[in-house]
Amino acid sequence: MGQLNASRIREDLRELSREPHLATSLRDEDLVQLLLQRWRDPESGLDSAEASKYEVLLSFPSQEQPNLVHVVGPTGDIIYSCRQTEENLTGEQGGPDVVQPYAAYAPPGAPQGLLVYANRGSEEDFKELQTQGIKLEGTIALTRYGGVGRGAKAVNAAKHGVAGVLVYTDPADINDGLSSPSETFPNSWYLPPSGVERGSYYEYFGDPLTPYFPAIPSSFRLDLANVSGFPPIPTQPIGFQDARDLLCNLNGALAPTTWQGALGCSYRLGPGFRPDGNFSADSQVNVSVHNRLELRNSSNVLGVIRGAVEPDRYVLYGNHRDSWVHGAVDPSSGTAVLLELSRVLGTLLKKGTWRPRRSIVFASWGAEEFGLIGSTEFTEEFFNKLQERTVAYINVDISVFANATLRVQGTPPVQSVVFSATKEIRSPGPGDLSIYDNWIRYFNRSSPVYGLVPNLGSLGAGSDYAPFIHFLGISSMDLAYTYDRSKTSARIYPTYHTAFDTFDYVDKFLDPGFSSHQAVAQTAGSVILRLSDSFFLPLNVSDYSETLHNFLQAAQQDLGALLEQHGITLGPLVTAVEKFDAEAAALVERISTLQKGSPDPLQVRMLNDQLMLLERTFLNPRAFPEERYYRYLQVGPGKAPDLREEVGSFSALYSTTQPLKKLGIHVLWAPRTGSVATFPGLSNACSRARDTAPGSEAWAEVQRQISIVVMALEGAAATLRPVADL
Repeated sequence: MGQLNASRIREDLRELSREPHLATSLRDEDLVQLLLQRWRDPESGLDSAEASKYEVLLSFPSQEQPNLVHVVGPTGDIIYSCRQTEENLTGEQGGPDVVQPYAAYAPPGAPQGLLVYANRGSEEDFKELQTQGIKLEGTIALTRYGGVGRGAKAVNAAKHGVAGVLVYTDPADINDGLSSPSETFPNSWYLPPSGVERGSYYEYFGDPLTPYFPAIPSSFRLDLANVSGFPPIPTQPIGFQDARDLLCNLNGALAPTTWQGALGCSYRLGPGFRPDGNFSADSQVNVSVHNRLELRNSSNVLGVIRGAVEPDRYVLYGNHRDSWVHGAVDPSSGTAVLLELSRVLGTLLKKGTWRPRRSIVFASWGAEEFGLIGSTEFTEEFFNKLQERTVAYINVDISVFANATLRVQGTPPVQSVVFSATKEIRSPGPGDLSIYDNWIRYFNRSSPVYGLVPNLGSLGAGSDYAPFIHFLGISSMDLAYTYDRSKTSARIYPTYHTAFDTFDYVDKFLDPGFSSHQAVAQTAGSVILRLSDSFFLPLNVSDYSETLHNFLQAAQQDLGALLEQHGITLGPLVTAVEKFDAEAAALVERISTLQKGSPDPLQVRMLNDQLMLLERTFLNPRAFPEERYYRYLQVGPGKAPDLREEVGSFSALYSTTQPLKKLGIHVLWAPRTGSVATFPGLSNACSRARDTAPGSEAWAEVQRQISIVVMALEGAAATLRPVADL
């Protein structure tokens, strides 16, 4: 890993982000060819590299009819117009391939009505407006990013009769309150006033027309009229410069303190504008959206290094390729790391000095920004093979948010391999700390087993790991360098999904010298080598015990008394957790004993399969019959209302259910809507049953969810027993 070169990563990033590369654009396809060229290079390429195409449904703004937002006077005259494009501050924001800011999959329409301010657009926010006596029917709601997913704002608004939605990024949430041009990009890393966050407003992930089927010619496709998950009303994002002109002229009651922001005025609720402002009191806001749906061919690129001993066991490493504009941070920082890591391993391979024990698969996913489409179609097409053969999935989407510390999210068994890798790699910057020692300074927790350790975050559904963990049950992780949260309150790097996410932005503000990119490459590379070359897989199943005990303790403390009132006991759950603890500890002991001798390779293979297959035991297609496996609400044990505030690119959204066959959903990491940080199904069921009568169907569902968790834990324990013990 010492051969990983920061200068090469820098130059790769410069090339990758030189032009906008929206999914399926000509530049996106140029990058497909670049990857194929690199992975087929005779001196540094891989064993094989291929591109595969899926025909998928995407959403684009009309080039002939741009989306528009106007303030309209009582006679229909246009008093004010929001910007159609971002300000061309560096010469990179005005090109013909820079897509206009828009809400992907938002329907066309031109609603017009009085403006109201609805904070973050949550269900509670709209109820607060109603409590204030505001009639929402036919209004236009101005909302700010954060709090709930993008599409949830439109769904919640439509429930209350709102006709259209505007979404902006408040400087209080992204810029530490700063908003003037002299304080923002290109003078700092902060979002400039005209910056607009693009994004997908589709609720699910994967191609909308082919849920559970790969988007290939032979697959069944839904009629467009039967597709669910799209926003129900026209929606358009705007910059905070325009939001200031609208919000600071609103009439009505003062918004609650927690709704205030940093636009330099007191936020009011509306409806309509104040008579002494810039617009007449009877002026309305018109939102004209002309988005259109198109079938496009999107490519995945796969590069393979065949394993020497176990070629049928795969270690997958993936990153998406498409961006909203230049995408230097998202996703090209990850693609640059991918290219450098594959170059170093490919060089060793071509020299004949190394070949891993297991196969390594590098993946460049297409159309991730529209809803994790490339990775989802891949998992749907190769479902059985991947479930049977994949050891782990490593995701590096945005490799560098900033340059303070490593941040890792993953399922518990990967904790040990990440800890081992980071202890042996020097952290960037002054001093002689390892990445592990630096990481523990910023994100840590107290473990009853290990003492103070870095905190491994849980995976939601924000990037391409989602189908691997939620659909296939594959141990997964997501790696990135990020910022010091004590020095900024930004929910994500400020130019996220805007035309200001450029190479110079990364080079000047995020990672000068590219040492953090190099550190991510070294960490990912070390993890890949450990997973692909180790005789015994470095997955510690006992690390799941802490998660199970935390979930159990939360259930006992926060739900125990309530459950007892309804004659429901947690006893079987306690027994199941104890059984898992015992079997996990026994397996670890068997592995330790074998490691001291010269075990039969077939015996090791059987143990490794137990480690590999543990995650699959937590999938249960009957656990959440109302959910698609890839629906996002909120993820236990912690809630992550804006997925990209935590990690990846795609922000999936809350909406209505989809009445389709369910193939798999994770009993431990499924969406959680209940307030108790316990097993998601139990938490959700208790939340729904709390206000219902004893003996109701809702309380029967609580009992059913306990049984589902018990069955999953007992199945997991059985998987860990000696294979000869039936």
